[in-house]
Amino acid sequence: MRYALGIEYDGSEFLGWQSQRQSPTVQDCLEQALTRVAAHPVKVVCAGRTDTGVHARGQVVHFDTDAERDLRSWVLGVNSNLPEGVSVLWIHPVSDDFHARFSAFERSYRYTLCNRWLRPALGRREMSWYRRKLDAGRMHRAAQYLQGEHDFSAFRSSGCSARHAVREIRHIAIAREGDRVLVDISANGFLYHMVRNIVGSLLEVGTGDREETWMRDLLDGKDRTQAGVTAPSAGLCFMGVRYPAQFGLPDQPLAFPGNGGRA
Repeated sequence: MRYALGIEYDGSEFLGWQSQRQSPTVQDCLEQALTRVAAHPVKVVCAGRTDTGVHARGQVVHFDTDAERDLRSWVLGVNSNLPEGVSVLWIHPVSDDFHARFSAFERSYRYTLCNRWLRPALGRREMSWYRRKLDAGRMHRAAQYLQGEHDFSAFRSSGCSARHAVREIRHIAIAREGDRVLVDISANGFLYHMVRNIVGSLLEVGTGDREETWMRDLLDGKDRTQAGVTAPSAGLCFMGVRYPAQFGLPDQPLAFPGNGGRA
């Protein structure tokens, strides 16, 4: 039997999603918890791997098992074996052709900036701090040059294993809520550090150091060395992933405005 599982986690407590020699990782913790409940070794596949310090509200994984448990028992049993920084949100049986990564057609991230001259104390693990005043309107307008299908080589960090840099950004919006600046972005896929590199470049537009059209120039130039720095990982959160309706998965717990009520 194959199941899809929705989880959230505090990335500041982990060395990223993927299993590695060092620990802890989210994948290792989740597989250990599932193995205990299933009473046999369980391996999981996720919708999108996250780096050290990156959070998730709507991560989706799939796993296969011969164990027979009702859905409530899966959720409560796995959560009871997970550290406090990880929580299962839902579980849903799926067909064998479902794949958490390859069946997805859209992924969404949010980057949160605390934009004030004093460092934050509350919520500091879920956002990055930027003390220079940012103009969210300028950032939003500049970001619209990135919408659509493009070669995003200018925002692709070295070490990226993707075969090519062409991706389609379907939604990108920047807005201010009090002293926070929120960057919401959805695409059919992302390159290594793509969101954080985009945010790092938008910061230079937000301060007025660069013109709004600079984002278009970076895109056309396809040169990572000409773009902004990589923004810190703490502000990045994997918000959700969308799949074809045929799989019948629950809506993600959080959604972006104007995106059809889905994450």
